[in-house]
Formats: sequence, structure tokens, C-alpha cells
Amino acid sequence: MQKALLSICLSVGFLVCAPFVEAHGPVVSTKYGSLGGKYLKVKGMQTLIHTYLSVPFAKPPVGSLRLAPPEAPVGWEGMRDATQQPPVCLQDKDFLALLMKNISIEMEMPETSEDCLYLNVYTPAKPSEDSQFPVMVWIHGGGFFSGGVSLFDGSALAAYENVVVVVIQYRLGILGFFSTEDEYAPGNFGLLDQVAALRWVQENIHSFGGNPKSVTIFGQSAGGASVSLQLLSPLSAGLFHRAIAQSGTARIKALFHSNPLPRTQAVANMSGCDITSTKKIVECMMQKTEEEMLSIQQQSKGLGSTVTVDGAFLTKPIDEIFQNHEFHKVPFMTGVTSQEFGWLLSSHYGPEGWVEGTDREEVMPTLTLLNPQPADPWINDLIADEYLGSSRDREAIRDGWVEMMGDMMFVFPAIETANFYRDAGVPVYLYEFRQPPEVLQKKRPSLVTCDHADDIFFVFGMCFVDGHFKFTEEFPEKDKKLSRTVMSYFGNFAWTGSPNGENLVPWAQYGKEAAYLEIGTEQRVNYHLKGHRYTFVTKTVQEKIRARQEQKEHGEL
Repeated sequence: MQKALLSICLSVGFLVCAPFVEAHGPVVSTKYGSLGGKYLKVKGMQTLIHTYLSVPFAKPPVGSLRLAPPEAPVGWEGMRDATQQPPVCLQDKDFLALLMKNISIEMEMPETSEDCLYLNVYTPAKPSEDSQFPVMVWIHGGGFFSGGVSLFDGSALAAYENVVVVVIQYRLGILGFFSTEDEYAPGNFGLLDQVAALRWVQENIHSFGGNPKSVTIFGQSAGGASVSLQLLSPLSAGLFHRAIAQSGTARIKALFHSNPLPRTQAVANMSGCDITSTKKIVECMMQKTEEEMLSIQQQSKGLGSTVTVDGAFLTKPIDEIFQNHEFHKVPFMTGVTSQEFGWLLSSHYGPEGWVEGTDREEVMPTLTLLNPQPADPWINDLIADEYLGSSRDREAIRDGWVEMMGDMMFVFPAIETANFYRDAGVPVYLYEFRQPPEVLQKKRPSLVTCDHADDIFFVFGMCFVDGHFKFTEEFPEKDKKLSRTVMSYFGNFAWTGSPNGENLVPWAQYGKEAAYLEIGTEQRVNYHLKGHRYTFVTKTVQEKIRARQEQKEHGEL
């Protein structure tokens, strides 16, 4: 019977025959059409997670929609197959494969495509139930040039915390952030994709058992910065109700550029385009094939991956929005790992052989990552003096460099952001993650403690997932225990706006005492994260700059 049924069903693209899908997985109806998903098991839980993959939340951003804001998706007839991972947005697959290898994940590498505006949904609810689970929308990191939904599995978090997890994609690199600063290519297309995904959630998540009035956005690195940016945009007003920014906020200077046009012209020039006008630049880029765009993206090395004030997503400079407290005032959690520049990023940006030791001359060029447009190059010397001192010991300089880069790029922006929200009367929770997954610790030099992105393993309960990717080693009990604790904190925050709950070490709200939670083998409250270093960089350095300026002015008289 089933074979006969299949023989008369015409499958086109993602569309399959409805009775066949119902027999093998969950089915849900959305505003745009029906989806046939699949069930996922989670280690340690009886709950079967209803999973829907490759769900379109916008029209494919191809043809005339390249370098343009996203548009609402087109509906479909029949049942759409939602059991396969989508292609990731255009990026370097070799870089992605190396990343997966470095974090001990075995998985089939996804294809890349410009047609990539899809999301995945993981829900503990049956579609027929009138459930009202909180929704957690994950925005992936990757420096705005890499990443995708297939690198994450929301099933464990959904099962253990009774939340609906949505993982979204957005355009990356040139296709996501190319800007001519005018109507031809305003920029921030990747951020507008995120807004489109959040609008889709508001329109459709009730069909998956989610509560559209209880949406938490969370993300890490560039995903954390994206969360922080969504808090600044008038376009995202009312689309979410809580926010978690992990190891990344809108205060990271390296992600933004006040004058992107010269960088855009440089990208266009290496692409063989006429750069005499912005119109000609965009017309030329629109004619490039997908393969050519990927090649240009690889050659440009991030030149086209900056956030700008585009007049739509961002209507004012970021500093002005923060200073005037003109951000969405929702409960906010942010934090960092204890060694943000320990391995993942230092291996990419550090001088050759840095693990064995380095010297000041070798690491000074990397300070441009912290502040691409310093008001005075002398500032970098002041900061280097604080962290590197006068020692000529290469290992001591290496350790100082690792701390300096992590503090300046991630820790201090997180503290600054927390301070702005606290001063605006917003409930804020700050953390420092201190325990790496053992499976990663074994692969790294002994000098590495808790690195950038280590927290993701615990937030997503990766030791409990049983889906499309596998780990090369088993997780020990200590990692499983910590993962349950971290998922509880994050799940509680999604449910109530506070991470606190039963059987958890109380997490003090971030206030005048600057309390934060140290998360590791044991949890404990501490105060004034990186207090001395933060005071030096934000106050002492500024005082020295003012004194130097006054001295210059006095000398000119």
C-alpha cells in the first residue's frame, strides 16, 4: 500500500506526500503551508523532540534580492519535507570543516548556497496541543563570515528545559554586510535576515507549541553581538522579550566601521568592478555568479563583513544609542569565558609559534583587531605596557597577550554593556564561564583554560544530543552535571526572566556591587569581574590621554 501510495505521489523539491510523512514523523501547519518533520531522541530523557528542519522564513535572497532586504516567504501546496538540514549561507567550507575537527565534532559537511534563509525548530510539544512553551531563538556566531544551523542541535535544550528552540541562519560576509552607504546597498542585510526570522517566529511559533509572547534571543560571539544589536534596532521592537549575549556584544569595536565605503570600493576593485560610482559597484556585484561571490569573499578576508549605520536597522551611531539608553529594555544576560583568546582565535590570529612563547614586537600588530580606528596609536602602547610589562620572558608575554586580547575584545565590551543596561534599570545577569569540555581540553595545549565558544557545549547539552553529529569521545559525568546546571539557568531565564531556580546556586543580579556568577565545577558569586584591568583601560588610560593632550596644547602655546 505504501509503495503504491509513493508511486502516485509527485515529489518536487521539498514537497512530499502528506500521508507518508505523517506515518514517519510529526506534521505541523504554518501560515505558509504544512511541514513534515522527524522525531529526535535525547540521552537521559523519554521525551521525543519534534524537529522541523530547513523551514523557509524568507524568499531566497537571489537574483534581484541579492544585496537587498529579505522578503516574506512564498507559501506552498502539499507537505514540505522538513527532515534534512539546509545548505549554509555562502562561506568557506574548508574553514568550517577545520573548525568542526578542532572541536571534535564528526558530521557531514553541509553544502553552501545563496539560497540559505532557513531555520530549524525543536519542540517538545505535539502540534495538536495548545502548548505555551517559551521560545529560545539561537543566532549563531562565526565573525559574520561563517557558521550555520546544522552546527547546532537544539533537541537536548528543548527536552530538558521544556522550551521551543529555533536556530536561524542569516547572510554572511559580502552578501550579508556589503554597504555603499546609500540606497544601492545600505548594508546590514544579515541583521535584517535575523529580524525576518523573528517576525516568522511571531507569526508561526504557536503552531509548534511556542508562546510568541515569551521569546528569548540568544547567541554567541558574532551571534551574541547580533543579539545585542537587535536590542538597539527599532525594527526588532516587540519581537522578543529577553536576551542573552554570550561572548559578544554591540560594544565590540572590530565588528563596526563608521566609513565602510573605502572597504567596499576595495572589495569591488579586487572583483574587477568599476568603482567610479556606487551604482556601478552594485550593478557589477549583482552580475557575479555564486562561485565568483564565494571567491571574492575568500579573497577579501572580512573586508565586507562590517556592521554600519544604515538608516533602517540602525538609525543612530551605536555609542549614541547606548549613551541615551535608547535600547529595548528587556531582562538581559551576558558573559564571557575565562580565557576568550585562549586557543580558537589565537590560533587564527596569533604569530607563528605563539604557543611556545612570543615577544612584544610580534604581538603588537594584533592590537588592530581590538580597535581598527584608534584615536591615537599611543593608546595601544599604554595597554600593552599594562598587560605585557617590561618582562622579556616569552611565555610571560604570551600569557599577557592572551589575556589582553580576550579582555579587550570580549570581556570589557560585556562589562560596558552590562553597565549600560543596569544603569537603565534593566535586570542584568553577568557570568564568567570557567570550565571547558574535557573532550576539547585533551586536544589543546595545557596553557588553555576555558576558551571562546566552550560554553556552547554546555548551553546546548551537547553531551545529551543524539542527532546528526557525533563526538569523537564520550563526555565525563562532570561535564554532564555542569550541562544540566547551565541548561537550567538558561531555561529558567527563558521561562521567567531570571536564571534562578530550585537546586541552583543563587545568581545575584548585576547591580552597584557588580556581582557575577562564576560557572564551573562549582558555581559561586563574585564581584567586579576583571576589576583592576577594567579600571585601568576605561579610566586610567583615558586620564593619561587627557593629560597628554593638555601637555601638547600647552606646548603649542
